[in-house]
Amino acid sequence: MIYSMTGFALSSRELNGVIIHMELRSVNSRYLDLSFRITDDLRAAEPGLRELIAARLTRGKVECRLNLQMRTDAPRPFVPNTALLARLAATEAVVLEQFPNACPLSVSELLHWPGMLADDGLGFEQLQPVVMDLAAATLGELLVTRRREGEKLEAMIRERIARMRELTAAAAPRIPAIVEEYRARLTRRLQEVLTSVDEERIVQEAVLYASRIDVAEELSRLSAHLDEIERILATGGAAGKRLDFLMQELNREANTLASKSSASDITGIAMEMKVQIEQIREQVQNIE
Repeated sequence: MIYSMTGFALSSRELNGVIIHMELRSVNSRYLDLSFRITDDLRAAEPGLRELIAARLTRGKVECRLNLQMRTDAPRPFVPNTALLARLAATEAVVLEQFPNACPLSVSELLHWPGMLADDGLGFEQLQPVVMDLAAATLGELLVTRRREGEKLEAMIRERIARMRELTAAAAPRIPAIVEEYRARLTRRLQEVLTSVDEERIVQEAVLYASRIDVAEELSRLSAHLDEIERILATGGAAGKRLDFLMQELNREANTLASKSSASDITGIAMEMKVQIEQIREQVQNIE
């Protein structure tokens, strides 16, 4: 299966009134480039997230966003600090013994006393397994989107490969015909300026011309490269760099074909091949 480097996934988990959100975005890159935007409460999860993502992805610029959100309909309860309450009660008793007319502490004053209300929110130790489970699910969704995009890229590449095979097949039979056309043209020219024509010399010139425009080797290599591209597509995996290298080889053969051509139809075939190769190259840039 071929994977694109472009993808998006968003997931969330809820635990005790706290919602954990994770978002993964990926775009093209020569290498695996990870960046994280994580709230302070979950910053300690970054090493584990980095290891998890690197184990599944090989290329792409990947941005991971992770944050916490309190449910508005499920506020976190606060627990009074009983030890602090006991100390305040003891202190108040001593004060009232010395100053009987002093006002006792009100409930409001007690609740606003520094350190009185302890937040029973979840610590990172409790959140970590949920975060990692969420990360695995989100990463799986990202891979699904990258695979879907990869399937589209593969279909487009195969369509252009089929067209290049048609062009290769059309170019091969034209070479003998072009040589024969050259031989006939040369014969006519010599007949116009000479009283007698040296058939042996014409044959020699035709052979030399045929060797100059012989593109059988280039067409053979083009076919071999197309076979290799199809083999890589069938094998799947991280194929982007290998396909990019083959695009360079295809372009080299197409350039040679164009430079050797002396017929407009072969030149046209070479030019269309270069267009197809460039279109494939654009798609290959998106493949992992």
